[in-house]
Amino acid sequence: WGGMSTAAWQPTKPVEFHVPAGTGGGADIMARFISPLFQKNNITDKPFIVTNRSGGAGAEGFLHVKGKTGDDHTIVITLDNLFTTPLATGVPFNWKDLTPISRLALDWFVLWVNAESPYKTAKEYFEAVKKEPSKFKMGGTGTKQEDQIVTVQLEQAFGVKWSYVPFKGGGEVAVELVGKHIDSSVNNPAEAVSHWRAGKLRPLAVMDNQRIPLPQWDQIPTLKEATGADIEYLMLRGIFAAPKIKKEVQDGYVELFKKVTETKDWKDYLEKYALKGAFLSGADYTKWLEQKEASTKSLMDKGGMLKK
Repeated sequence: WGGMSTAAWQPTKPVEFHVPAGTGGGADIMARFISPLFQKNNITDKPFIVTNRSGGAGAEGFLHVKGKTGDDHTIVITLDNLFTTPLATGVPFNWKDLTPISRLALDWFVLWVNAESPYKTAKEYFEAVKKEPSKFKMGGTGTKQEDQIVTVQLEQAFGVKWSYVPFKGGGEVAVELVGKHIDSSVNNPAEAVSHWRAGKLRPLAVMDNQRIPLPQWDQIPTLKEATGADIEYLMLRGIFAAPKIKKEVQDGYVELFKKVTETKDWKDYLEKYALKGAFLSGADYTKWLEQKEASTKSLMDKGGMLKK
């Protein structure tokens, strides 16, 4: 075994690692980055095999894992579609159907425009949108998901209105903004960073109560600094396992993922993609999930996005 960790439980065969979203978005990038780290860092010797199941705003992925009752070798990475998908579609799924493992990180939302657009500040951009309601297009991942919820938050705070244009994933949204097919996005840092570094996109504000504490990113003002409006929205990046697995299996996964978050690879990843490291497990994670579900439901209700 050499350097293998002696976790409470170890996988005995390859682990199915499901992504309830398309390729190239933040969840997919993260899952594909994490999966080789278990073996690379001698955390466990069994491979984690990433599979995308993006159908129905992630419902396909969630229902697949929900159907694997007692299966020790099936896990899923989740974003806020864990809450938004069942609330918006009425699909028979709730996060409590799965076994919570851990929150790995939180993801910021940044308001982006094309670098060639005339808008240098969030205020200037909102004023332009206000003058010509619905002429401006806000691109986002899917409908009735995080990007649209953030868009509704902005619309309500600033009395503006966009035509919301949904795409399959955050990678595609960024490309559409580079190509000027949309006017703005609220992409996560990971989805837009390469285009920003290439000088194609311009960040106007971050939706949090503090700036992103990383080099370059810390130049982006918070929305409150930019406009005076106190709006924040942070997205879950968490891990769940199949329903009704044994406690020792759940504890084993918590330990495996905790070890991943202690590696230099992971810390470099958080910095590269501007993510907030925020490991949480056990009762604290469950409590946080309950609060997050309640606040998501309230925002969706305001935006008329709940399934009647």
